[in-house]
Amino acid sequence: MSEIQTVSIAVASAGVFVAAVYYVLQIRHQSRLRQTDLVMRLYDRFSSNEFQVAWQKVRTSDVEKYSAHAISDHPKGAHALSDYPKELYFAVNKVCLFFEGVGILLRRRVTDTRMIEDLFGGTVIRAWESVKSAVEGARHQLNDPEIYYYFEYLYNEVKKREQRGVNCG
Repeated sequence: MSEIQTVSIAVASAGVFVAAVYYVLQIRHQSRLRQTDLVMRLYDRFSSNEFQVAWQKVRTSDVEKYSAHAISDHPKGAHALSDYPKELYFAVNKVCLFFEGVGILLRRRVTDTRMIEDLFGGTVIRAWESVKSAVEGARHQLNDPEIYYYFEYLYNEVKKREQRGVNCG
């Protein structure tokens, strides 16, 4: 009788263990699915016509040259984004805000770092390098070093990966 109780306890324990392992695997799977869904929704936004028009405007406008010229003319020695022509201001902000959000998700580890870097890596580098002088000017003029902080964080993380020899977008 004692052997039957021991076997039944062992079987019950094994059942609980298998159920716990299954539950952990399901949680991990659900987490991956949520991360993938989030990143794909970001990618959908990134590939939208509205974003691509803004990105094209930033890429084809010489934001850095405009910033450098305006910095020397500005009484405080910097040029705020709000001083840009309206169309360029909105385009720069749309691009910066998108990558700011991606940077926050990356910093908070809400999403998979490799997937973000693989999907947006090259564009992050080009975008930050295009708007860096404008952002730095706005930070200086407004005395706010945290303007688009997470966009810069995202850029730095992608650059680290690039320097390690990982191909980014």
